[in-house]
Amino acid sequence: MPSAPRTFALVGRFSDPRVAESAVTAVTHLSGRGITVLVADDAEAAAFGVRVPERDLAERADVMLAIGGDGTLLYAARLVAHRGIPLLGINRGRLGFLTDVLPQDITASIDAALDGACDIDQRPLLEAHLDKAQGGRQTQLALNDVVMQKYDTGRMLDFESWIDDRFVNTHGADGVVVASATGSTAYALSCGGPIVEPHLDVVVVAPICPHTLSDRPIVVSRRSTVEIRLLDRPGTRAHVTVDGLVMDDLVAGDRLAVGPSALSIRLLHPKGYDYYRLLRSKLHWGRGGHDHTR
Repeated sequence: MPSAPRTFALVGRFSDPRVAESAVTAVTHLSGRGITVLVADDAEAAAFGVRVPERDLAERADVMLAIGGDGTLLYAARLVAHRGIPLLGINRGRLGFLTDVLPQDITASIDAALDGACDIDQRPLLEAHLDKAQGGRQTQLALNDVVMQKYDTGRMLDFESWIDDRFVNTHGADGVVVASATGSTAYALSCGGPIVEPHLDVVVVAPICPHTLSDRPIVVSRRSTVEIRLLDRPGTRAHVTVDGLVMDDLVAGDRLAVGPSALSIRLLHPKGYDYYRLLRSKLHWGRGGHDHTR
């Protein structure tokens, strides 16, 4: 940040009492330091700051504060992706791989952001393109993952995977996850994918419930383009989600391609942020009783 922030945008599900409690703490502290707070123009957020249209939050703010779980931060990432303002995540959700600041550390973390004392963590985005056989293209950005999944319960999908126009495999599965390194700890992890250090320039391609044990997740360069093609089977239909939001349906003849985006987001972490300490906390590792802190 080239100069001290003067305006914060605040996002979260403020109807949740835990989120509202943290929002009050944040707004009170920011106001005490002379910072303007913006919130989206909806009723539940009205008490927490100046109301502006959602599309203007990233345009008018210097920092965005996301209070909630990782879903809230993914929502905030979509708002700031084309603007480049940094994100600070306060964890009032469950796991919180992205929203890593604890509620008791809100004021200290806000002070660090205001004083330029945070570590800046650049996270690249993926770009999903869905070309419909009947014409038309949709494009969306993803911080975590792009998922193609079966539409009807109980119906397996048959599809092909291609990487950089080279055929990889034919799959019988419930779908596939194409995840960034950041998203490796999300849906891809439950599909047997690896945990990837977030600054590695790679993508995880993980089949969902494959119907053969040899169909395993693979790791490829983030610079690659991963293409998924549904095979033409009676009644075959899938849908595509990007960071948990539905993009569109997918049928045979459509083309789903996931590749690198030129855009990235900036996460703010308090000094001393340690990704492996975060993993130990969230996944309950290292409970052998030894103190490995330095």
